[in-house]
Amino acid sequence: MPNLNRPGHGLFAAFLPMLLVMPALSHAEEPPADEPLVINGCPIWPYTRCPGADLRHANLAGHNLAGADLSGADLRRADLRATNLAGANLDGADLTGARLNKASAPAASFRKAKLVAADFEAARLMRSDFSGADLTAASLEFARANFAWFVGARFIATNLQETKFVTVNFTDAVMEGCVIRFATFPDATFDNCRGCPTDW
Repeated sequence: MPNLNRPGHGLFAAFLPMLLVMPALSHAEEPPADEPLVINGCPIWPYTRCPGADLRHANLAGHNLAGADLSGADLRRADLRATNLAGANLDGADLTGARLNKASAPAASFRKAKLVAADFEAARLMRSDFSGADLTAASLEFARANFAWFVGARFIATNLQETKFVTVNFTDAVMEGCVIRFATFPDATFDNCRGCPTDW
């Protein structure tokens, strides 16, 4: 028979019901595992329609946003590492400081997007459209941008090391102070481009 006069026994007995109920309460507050992620009213799934959405600092790493309409969205400092953005529309979006390392964005559209200090290291950008985009201080190191369009794009102090620009259109683009070590530009179009490495 337990000694009820032992010091601390009454305290333990008083808290025992609470200890038994707490795990059940904490489990009840967890969202179901199959519940889709929704951020500021924007459902995070393929072909979502969220033009102008507020996704600042959102953790979207590894999510599937193929075909999504995120035109004009605020994605400043968003985490889009290894995210599937194939065919997505990010026209006019603000991706200042966004992390897009190893993102897969073939045929995506970034027309007139603000990509200042965005990190596209090792991203797949084949056939994407960056026309009129601002890539100031961005990094495209080791990215694959085959057949992409950068018509009228701005590359100011941009890291382009080891980037593959195969058959890329740089018409009317501006390049100033960029790091282009080991970048390749086979069959690229440099018509009216200011500062482009036509003699690479």
